[in-house]
Amino acid sequence: MTPPPVQTAAAVSVLPEIGSTAPDFELVNQYGEPVRLSELRGRNVVVVFYPFAFSGICTGELCEIRDNLSVFADANATVLAVSVDSKFTLRAYAEKEGYGFDLLADFWPHGGVASLYGVFDPDSGMAQRGTFIIDADGIVRYVVVNPRGQARDLAGYRAALAELGGS
Repeated sequence: MTPPPVQTAAAVSVLPEIGSTAPDFELVNQYGEPVRLSELRGRNVVVVFYPFAFSGICTGELCEIRDNLSVFADANATVLAVSVDSKFTLRAYAEKEGYGFDLLADFWPHGGVASLYGVFDPDSGMAQRGTFIIDADGIVRYVVVNPRGQARDLAGYRAALAELGGS
């Protein structure tokens, strides 16, 4: 399996490398429930960092995921969407848009997990549009970071998940 190339924006510092173990983290979801990456072993995981809840491009991207959840389910993949918003903001956002996946609050320390993944922009105080697909063994298999203002393409997720299979 040949991994896709890593695309980076200028402010990205250190991204987890394809083939490395994904950095573990624990954040609360929109209901205040803790979600730990390492507890999802045995499933593929798609970690989607996005700047802010209720913003235009972010809403479009997450609605596309919502409308195509079968793509992720067919690949035995759990979607974790991460922003620097509070769990309260994320709950309102999830309810308004009908998201059926976890929205994780990287609120405090502000952007700590986004920093761990090399996608926190300290100048703007937000996460960049970084996507990390992690296989069932916790290994990073796909990384893409889109420049500010550029939405991600679901076709990239489909291709990367198809290579992993349903594990």
